[in-house]
Amino acid sequence: MLVDSHCHLDYLQRDGRDLNEVVAAAQRAGVGTLVTICTKVREFNVIRGIADAHDEVWCTVGIHPHEAEKEPEVTTEQLVDFAQHPKVVGIGETGLDYFYEHSPRDIQKRSFRAHIAASRETGLPLIVHTRDADEDTIEILEDEMAKGAFPGVIHCFSSSKWLAERSVAMGFAISISGILTFKSAEDIRNSVAAVPLENLLVETDSPYLAPVPKRGKQNEPAYVVHTAEKLADLMGVTGEELATRTTDNFFRYFSKTRRPGATA
Repeated sequence: MLVDSHCHLDYLQRDGRDLNEVVAAAQRAGVGTLVTICTKVREFNVIRGIADAHDEVWCTVGIHPHEAEKEPEVTTEQLVDFAQHPKVVGIGETGLDYFYEHSPRDIQKRSFRAHIAASRETGLPLIVHTRDADEDTIEILEDEMAKGAFPGVIHCFSSSKWLAERSVAMGFAISISGILTFKSAEDIRNSVAAVPLENLLVETDSPYLAPVPKRGKQNEPAYVVHTAEKLADLMGVTGEELATRTTDNFFRYFSKTRRPGATA
C-alpha cells in the first residue's frame, strides 16, 4: 500500500471531479490512505466534510502562506480547537513562500509561528511549505524547536540538500512529489538521495505537479505510484520496500491516523 500524504481534494471537487471516483481510482492503484490539505481556515468545513465522507481520507487545518494576508489572522488556540476533530491529523499547510510573495513576509512569519505552536500543543505534524525561503524557514523552525519539540513534514520537497539535512536533523519527514520525475530536477534528485529512508514520504500535491508519465494531465492521488517508482529507483530499493517504508513512516508521523481496516 501507498499513502498520498498531501493532496487537495477540494480543488479537484471544484473542478467538477467526482471524489468517490477519485478515491476509488486511488484504491485501485494501491493508494489506501489520503490526506487532503487545508489552505484556508474559512474553507475548513469543506475540507473536514470531504474527510468525514470517506473512510480513507484524513485532513489538516491551516493557512497556506499565499493566503496569510487574506485570511482572518488565526490564533494558536483556534487551530488547536479545530484540530480536536477526529479526522484532523496535521497542522497546515503553513510556511514561507518568497517566490510569489502573495502575502507580506512578516505576516507569513507570524502565521507560521502560530501554526508551529499549535503543532507543539497538539502533537500533530506541521505541514511546511517552503519556496525560495530556505534560510528563514530553517531559522524559524530551529528557533521554535528550541522552545519545545514538535513533529513536522517538509512537503513537496524542491529545496536544497542543506534544507533537507537541517530538517532531518530536527526529526522532520521529507515528502516527495512528482517533481522528482521531471527531467529538470536532477539537483532535487541528488538532494533526496541523501535523505534516510525512514524520513521519506510520498505525495501528489494534486491537482498540481502530475508526475511523468502523466505530465500535462490533472494530477490525482492514484498517480503517486509513479513518484514512488522513481523514488524507489533513486534509493536503490524495490517498489515493495519503498511502499512499505514510506507507509510505515506515514503512520509514525501522522500518529492520529488509522491504517485501513483498523478499528477505531
